[in-house]
Amino acid sequence: MSKFPYSETVLEHFRHPHNVGKMEDPDGESVVGSPACGDMVAVYIKVNAETMVIENAMFESYGCASNIATGSIITDLAKGKTLDEAKKIDWKQASAALGGLPPIKAHCSVLAVDGLRTAIQNYEEKHGLVKEKVPTTVEEINKRLKYVFNPLTGLDLVRGKLVRDITLVDGHVKIVVDLPPDHIFANNIREEIDEKISHLWDIKSVEIQFIS
Repeated sequence: MSKFPYSETVLEHFRHPHNVGKMEDPDGESVVGSPACGDMVAVYIKVNAETMVIENAMFESYGCASNIATGSIITDLAKGKTLDEAKKIDWKQASAALGGLPPIKAHCSVLAVDGLRTAIQNYEEKHGLVKEKVPTTVEEINKRLKYVFNPLTGLDLVRGKLVRDITLVDGHVKIVVDLPPDHIFANNIREEIDEKISHLWDIKSVEIQFIS
């Protein structure tokens, strides 16, 4: 019989994950991955505005045992750290804290770390704390649209080829989405796009147009 590929620590975090669930009114949040690919994680953080310490962190997971376990350990590692300290948590540290992951599952720790860093970035953008103010590009907007999903297909807007056009002029963004205006999830998708784009430091307005 072959050895079971997961450590006891991974199995413990899988069976009894810490900090699991949707946080009400988070200060920063993110969704990374894709259910269509099998792994997806949402990370939520609550931050002390005076000390910049992450006072609470929670996650939701759609995926395998490694995905759930890494979401659990990442949120454990983040709590009590400043934003700058939490940014330094890497996938190797997460994997080591779990007693190691099978090589084929290493991407799960990368995904969880990406989720934490994106939640921190979301907080910093909302509060005008971005230190490196690089001008926003169409490429950056397109990258962020990869984190907006069509719930009917489980695909993000880019992979689902639903982004018809992006224009960016003097901080004003217009995004044309190849879905009918009366699509069942149009409002949800609109809100998600606005959340991902409008907090960028140099963005003045976001116009979202649905066309069929």
